[in-house]
Formats: sequence, C-alpha cells, structure tokens
Amino acid sequence: MIEMELLVKYRRFLKRRNCSSHTIKNYMNTLEHFLDWLQGPIEEATPKTIAAYIDSLLAKGLVPKTINCRLDSVRGFYAYLGREEAMAVANPVKKGFALRLARPLPRSLKDEEVTRLFQSIRGFRDHAIFMLMLRCGLRVEEVAHLRLQDVDLAQNRILVRCGKGNKDRVVYISHDAHRALLNYLRSRSSSKLGEVFLVGKGTYRGRPISVRGIQKRMEYYAQKTGLKLSCHHLRHTMATQLLNADADLVTIQDLLGHTRIKTTQRYARVSNLKVQRDYYKAMEVILQSSTEEDIGNRSIQ
Repeated sequence: MIEMELLVKYRRFLKRRNCSSHTIKNYMNTLEHFLDWLQGPIEEATPKTIAAYIDSLLAKGLVPKTINCRLDSVRGFYAYLGREEAMAVANPVKKGFALRLARPLPRSLKDEEVTRLFQSIRGFRDHAIFMLMLRCGLRVEEVAHLRLQDVDLAQNRILVRCGKGNKDRVVYISHDAHRALLNYLRSRSSSKLGEVFLVGKGTYRGRPISVRGIQKRMEYYAQKTGLKLSCHHLRHTMATQLLNADADLVTIQDLLGHTRIKTTQRYARVSNLKVQRDYYKAMEVILQSSTEEDIGNRSIQ
C-alpha cells in the first residue's frame, strides 16, 4: 500500500531530523488514525476533508489541544510529501484551522504551601526529587532520566541531557537542593545503574524510578496535604520566585529550557510581587514629577 510506504519513509525522515522516539511514535499513531479515517487516496484530501475530520474528533470528545496536535501531525506529513517526495499534493491543513485554546496562567505555590508540602515529604529520595524540581526547574522526565555522571556537586550544577526538544542545558544547584541530593546519594543503594533515582522498595526495588512513579508520589503528597498540585507546579514556582527576586527573563528562559521567550513571559503575568514593586517604584517617580509640576504652576500664579 502506497500510503504505508510513505509513512515508513516519513518515519525515517523524522529520525534523521533527530526527533525523539516519543514524538515519532505520536506522529505515526496520529497519521495512521487519519489515513484509516480518510478511506481514500491522500491526494484527494482537501480543506473540507480536514474540516470534516475535525468534526469527527470533536464528536469523539477530544479536547482542542489534542485535536490541534493531530492537525500539526497531518500538516507536517503533507509538507513532507511536497518537499521531500516531490508529490503534486496541496497541503489540506490550512492556517486558521487550529482550534482556539484557553491559556490559563501557570499556577505557582505560595510560600506557606511550599513549606506545607516539604514538611509532609518523607525519605531522602522524595525530598531530593522534589527539591530539584523546585530549585532547578527540572521537568519530571528530566528528573527520572537524570544520571549520576551528569551531576557535579563540586561545581553545584547539573547537565540536563536531551530535555524537551532534545536540547541539553546546564542548571545550577542551590544550597538546600545540594544538601537534599547529597543526603539521598549517601543513603542510595550501591547500585551500578547510572540513573540517580531508584525505586526504594517492592518488586522493582533498585531499578530506576519511572516518570509515573514520581507523579504518583506527588499525588500521594497532594492528597496528604490537601494541596492541588502536580510536579509541574514546582517548576512554575521556581520561575515565579526567580522573577520576584528580579532575575532577568532571559536567564529564567535559559534555566527552564524554553525555546521561546514568550513562554517564559507568561510567568511574568503571575509574578505579583515584582509587578507590585515595579508599580510603586514607577508611581513614586510619577508622583514626584507631578508634585514638582504642581508646585511650579502654583508659583507662576
């Protein structure tokens, strides 16, 4: 079948582009689903076809974000067919097809919520895991895949390999995160595995902890403290705290591994302390200038 042969070629193309295995798997699943739905030659797909495809996904109850991801996959596939395979096929996924998304602001934890969370955490491992998220801004996947060779406690820094978008970056370790990580490493089993964080008990004891395993620990502590939070909230909290401490947006962008500064700027909209300080500082200048002008006018009269 011609379509399946093209999918195989597209998979190879994505691998050459150094896309992650997770990304490639999602693309292939989406495209196979689309071709099954299309039930016809790929050349015959039109914007009207895509509109009908969107309607079918909405009828299944898929959320706008998921639908937009599927549209991106289909758009990328047709772009590949035109550029790499030299097929005379128009891309049916036009601009403006994406569904409008609600963009809630990132939620950060208040200081008292951070205190309540860490007071409830038991065990050196869990304490180190969530401290790295809070102080270093690591994503849950980055913590799960962190290797001993990438941790430099002497220089207080961590090399994050193949973060989101397959990008490497360096993050720095605060004093409390250093202490938490050192305490865990001293108590860690003498495993030859390269991953830092291991399962502590049960059937998988001594094996690397999974992303889901870390998320389940956070769910446990959220239920225990009554806080509505996830692992990513700790990353948001770090960004907001850095902004409130007057760190530059570009610095925060680099630490978090954001590709676009616009992503980092979203944190500025919830950094109330910095906004408050900037407002009053500017207002003092305005009021002083207004007072001087008012005094000058009165002296003229």
